[in-house]
Amino acid sequence: MKRVFFIDDSGPPLGHMILAFGAYLGGFDGNFVWNRIGAEYPGSVSVWSLRLLPALCGALCVPLVYLLTLELHFSHLSALGAALLLLLENSLIVQSRFMLLESVLIFFVLLAFFSYLRFYNAPNSSCFRYCWLLLCGASCAAAVGVKYMGVFSYLLLLGVASLHTWRLIGDQTVSHLSVCVQCMCRAVCLFVVPVLLYVFWFYVHLSLLHRSGPHDQLMSSAFQASLEGGLSRITKGQPLEVSYGSQVTLRSSASQPIPCWLHSHKANYPIRYENGRGSSHQQQVTCYPFKDVNNWWIIKEPGRQDLVVSSPPRPVRHGDVIQLVHGMTSRFLNSHDVAAPMSPHAQEVSGYIDFNVSMSAQNLWRVDISNREAESEVWKTILSEVRLVHVNTSAVLKLSGVSLPDWGFRQLEVVAEKLFKAHSSSLSWTVEEHRYGTSQEQKEREAELHSPTHIDVDRKISFWAKFLELQWKMLTVKQEDSEHKYSSSPLEWVAMETNIAYWLHSSSNAQIHLIGNPVSWGVANLSLLAYQLLAAVYLLRRRRGFKDLPDGVWARFLSLGCVCVGGWLVNFVPFLLMEKTLFLYHYLPALCYLHLLSPSLLEHIHTHLLSSETHRRALCVCVSAVLVSVFVSYRTFCPLTYGCPELSANQLRGLKWRDSWDILCRRR
Repeated sequence: MKRVFFIDDSGPPLGHMILAFGAYLGGFDGNFVWNRIGAEYPGSVSVWSLRLLPALCGALCVPLVYLLTLELHFSHLSALGAALLLLLENSLIVQSRFMLLESVLIFFVLLAFFSYLRFYNAPNSSCFRYCWLLLCGASCAAAVGVKYMGVFSYLLLLGVASLHTWRLIGDQTVSHLSVCVQCMCRAVCLFVVPVLLYVFWFYVHLSLLHRSGPHDQLMSSAFQASLEGGLSRITKGQPLEVSYGSQVTLRSSASQPIPCWLHSHKANYPIRYENGRGSSHQQQVTCYPFKDVNNWWIIKEPGRQDLVVSSPPRPVRHGDVIQLVHGMTSRFLNSHDVAAPMSPHAQEVSGYIDFNVSMSAQNLWRVDISNREAESEVWKTILSEVRLVHVNTSAVLKLSGVSLPDWGFRQLEVVAEKLFKAHSSSLSWTVEEHRYGTSQEQKEREAELHSPTHIDVDRKISFWAKFLELQWKMLTVKQEDSEHKYSSSPLEWVAMETNIAYWLHSSSNAQIHLIGNPVSWGVANLSLLAYQLLAAVYLLRRRRGFKDLPDGVWARFLSLGCVCVGGWLVNFVPFLLMEKTLFLYHYLPALCYLHLLSPSLLEHIHTHLLSSETHRRALCVCVSAVLVSVFVSYRTFCPLTYGCPELSANQLRGLKWRDSWDILCRRR
């Protein structure tokens, strides 16, 4: 709402834009900040509009599940059962009632599968069927655009579509021209359209959020300079070409562990480290994660004493040999065959001090512009990514990322690394702030460091450069490394051994928790196990030549497994491999596939496995009892789903069906 740039490691921006659209409809101006869960908000904040679209998507999931079951060629009764399971699932209700994106993600995933199956089941003579395919592609793009979790279901759908397309290619009754046209249409709708729409979400995102924000420091200098305020306010009017005599700050291109600038200060390395190794005892050179006057360096030409820019300026080019003079202490950036303090395999980098101990200065550095093919042979502010190669040893100036001890003020270690492979962001440096030096005297130069020159230069970078950089940051940035009170492991989700407290009343026992319907959760797990056992038996018997099912029924059974069991697998197994903080709501998309599976599997058992009328009636009685139990379980946990009515401490303890659940009980 404030047009301030931000980055979220949960995924692309479409979900946030959907919430912002709801806020816009309600007249929310963005002045209230939700910086704490459970924080009270003023009555002027239109919370209803922020919750409207997630709630609407959650509600629409119920009819979508009904229609999707029909497209899988199961009965209306099975479709009704699947819709009821979703309707009475407490966890989905809770997640849909807040400003959260899981319900939006599930809606688009279900819509994508429904649209594709509607296309696949439609007659080949119908041209309207391709509208369903187009809607499927748009839904896939929306699912991925809401959360990266949508990629799992998108890949599953592509796999199903690929199998169907392979069968189409082998169908001899279809002409060659028709096969080519259909394959082309599927490729465009299921691949090209989602990719274009996915890029479009980011185009809108970057067009709207053009102001500097708190997440700027995660991005490159060029990206930051393209935003209003922040770095762009500092760098506006800076000279573009770095010349001899330029005063610069050098930002490491690496964003891990944190962005930082080449830095030095009036403190020397210890004569001996704690492990007994010795140092040069010269001035420390570090990487400092804050703006500071000690981040300034002067580009000097070897053999000349001038520290000012000549007229006209002489730009520094790729391959030139330079010296770097620290602006505030006048020490030369130096490296030598002395082990670095925290990385003994690398060389120490220091500000050279002549102690008259036969340790000569080695302060020549060769400029290597790694992106010169895309930019220029001339070293440019913000745009050029530069590696500084030590002339005497061929080592490269590098951010090791290791924090120095207290004697180094916990700043980050900078080393010179001899061995390196190809391009690495920790080896590259970018000139961020730049001004032409005009003062030769030290005191005048120190004052000059606070007075930038003004030469208007346009430094806008292309949308594609910003898009690719933002993609990489979203996939690699980690905003929360520590464990959360309600974090959990994927194996805990299956048995619902965990919950999440979303809201607690400040003085009463009223509270809202993300807890699923225990009965429907158990039915989902049993259905998953039953399908796998049944599929294994069928496959073994078919291998031995026994065909228990007609070909049409067998194909329908396999389709059910591909969509439902496959959907559960692709939305559950990847989390077992992830090293990030996970929560119970990450399991909800996988759970929806199991709710879709349960009634259809029961119909299959009733129709094709039970031949006795008595057995069928017994199954119907059992199913009716389970449905009643699902409803009773839903009603039992409604106080924790809706936050009302308020329960007593004894009643809350009665709802704690598992010891691992964290439910607050206040005694009065």
